[in-house]
Amino acid sequence: MPDAPPLATRNLTRVVDGQTLIADVTIEARAEEVFVVFGASGSGKTSLLRLLNRLDEPTRGTVFLDGTDYRDIEPRTLRRRVGWVPQQPTLVAGTVAENVVWGPKLRGEPVDDGRLHKLLDRLGLSGFEERAADRLSGGEAQRVAIARTLFNDPNIVLLDEPAASLDAEAADRVESLLAGVMDAYALTAVLVTHDADRARRLGQRGVRLEGGQVVQGGAVKTVVK
Repeated sequence: MPDAPPLATRNLTRVVDGQTLIADVTIEARAEEVFVVFGASGSGKTSLLRLLNRLDEPTRGTVFLDGTDYRDIEPRTLRRRVGWVPQQPTLVAGTVAENVVWGPKLRGEPVDDGRLHKLLDRLGLSGFEERAADRLSGGEAQRVAIARTLFNDPNIVLLDEPAASLDAEAADRVESLLAGVMDAYALTAVLVTHDADRARRLGQRGVRLEGGQVVQGGAVKTVVK
């Protein structure tokens, strides 16, 4: 019997005050791929992403991690296994290093300084360890947010338009570095984007959403037409 995919949904649905935000979405993200959720603003992309690590609760259907219903996983464990990189990074007061190691520190776990330095280097932040978080550019702050998520060692990373709020040069740099680190760490990711070119560059397969429903699925080149 083949191994279960890292992440899959079955008939995932969310209805709020009579409005259907997500309707019967069934998807499967394979190991070490970037699965793209593509669509225009208001199509339900972020609503779907929020369901994938139970930031919101489905009305019907469910999500499976390695074949296990995520309702059987303790929420704190779930959100560690399924990391989130938001569109707008929210950093805590302090240094870059303090932000990146925030999760393990909260859990009282030891911090591997060598791993920290290696991850920052991969994201173009070598030497930034003692830089104050409030002295970072938008692109630098987003890369710190990515590092913070990856330092938690997630199985899956949810990427909510991580370059959309940046200028073109910073967005291109974030995209390039993100692609490199995803490949280096052999991560499985779900990328939400409305940018067809970015979807083609980063993704392998995906779906297109309209009105909270999947209207096209398959290879990225067919999804973003």
